[in-house]
Amino acid sequence: MNLTTAATTALALSINNSNGCFPEDPANSQLDDIDEEDFVIIQNVVSIIVPIIFGLIGILGFLGNTTVIVLISANPIMHSTTNILIINLAVADLLFVIFCIPFTATDFVMPYWPFGNVWCKCVQYIIIVTAAASVYTLVLMSIDRYLAVVHPVNSISWRTAKNAAFSIGALWILILTVSIPVLMIHGEHEVYEKLNVTELKRCSSQLPFEEKEEAVARTPPPVAAAPLLEAAESKPSFIPTVCSILSEEDWPAFQITFFTVSFVVPLMLITVLYVLMLVRLYKVSRVSAESRRGRKRVTSLVLIVVGVFAVCWCPIQIILVVKSVKAYPLTSETIVIQIISHVLAYANSCVNPFLYAFLSENFRKVFFKLTLFPTEHQNRITRVKYVSRFSF
Repeated sequence: MNLTTAATTALALSINNSNGCFPEDPANSQLDDIDEEDFVIIQNVVSIIVPIIFGLIGILGFLGNTTVIVLISANPIMHSTTNILIINLAVADLLFVIFCIPFTATDFVMPYWPFGNVWCKCVQYIIIVTAAASVYTLVLMSIDRYLAVVHPVNSISWRTAKNAAFSIGALWILILTVSIPVLMIHGEHEVYEKLNVTELKRCSSQLPFEEKEEAVARTPPPVAAAPLLEAAESKPSFIPTVCSILSEEDWPAFQITFFTVSFVVPLMLITVLYVLMLVRLYKVSRVSAESRRGRKRVTSLVLIVVGVFAVCWCPIQIILVVKSVKAYPLTSETIVIQIISHVLAYANSCVNPFLYAFLSENFRKVFFKLTLFPTEHQNRITRVKYVSRFSF
């Protein structure tokens, strides 16, 4: 049994409301070929399961990053350059979890954007800023590791807590400044086409507005929008709005720039730095047992940092670029790919505390000392000074 174009377009709106775009004509989407049973399954996944997954990621990310911040901040002996950078990574990821995940989950569930123009701009801006801050904190951590491994003696005077704090401050100022155009090109704007008697507000991250307007104009309201029917009928002069990039022509340039700056460049920097580290380690002629263990740790770290970062962010970044040039078809397969990509990208902020902190034996020791034996930890704090050398 084939579904109506209206039904498939309604699902398309829910799927793409968070960070993508529609094909120029959703009616031409292959979703029309999905039978009713499969359609219901997809609809339930989009409106129920995905928000639940995002909620779990948000909870884990909030607890994990908060724990990292509190644990390191409360222990002066852990204030090494690496740990200071880990705190900044946790702060960036925490802000990303707070300001990105709730609104993305809302976009999957609700058929409208009720928060207004100012908050629309703020949400888009904060998402870009926190994502960039998180990624480039990883770059700073890679630079710190590079200096420690390749220039262990000369870098002693460079790798200080003061310099780490200065680098973090400069990073935030740079990102906050460079991201200002995001505020300018995003906004809530009017949709003049009438949706029968229903007029909705919709907000999406990085969505070309004309595509969505066409889809909205052709689509009867989903069930979740029923409460808006009466409001629309009683206020026929109300003009529906969308939150997106204000000019469709700006979207490809914006998305390609974001992909390059927030994915390609940092990934290349991290890869080059760790390759140089490995070359340095393997050039050492006399290798002690401790050095061999260090080599193994660094090799594993390369796989963790580069691999997890690439796996988590590559799919959604590529999808957004493809959508920006209107080359991403809306089918059952691409829906699944987009959902998985969303989950992977957001999960990166959830797993970072485990990758860069809890996987360290020294970090775990301090964590359990503080949580299980806080008094003993305070009385014997001098016995854990080695933690100040904690790194990846």
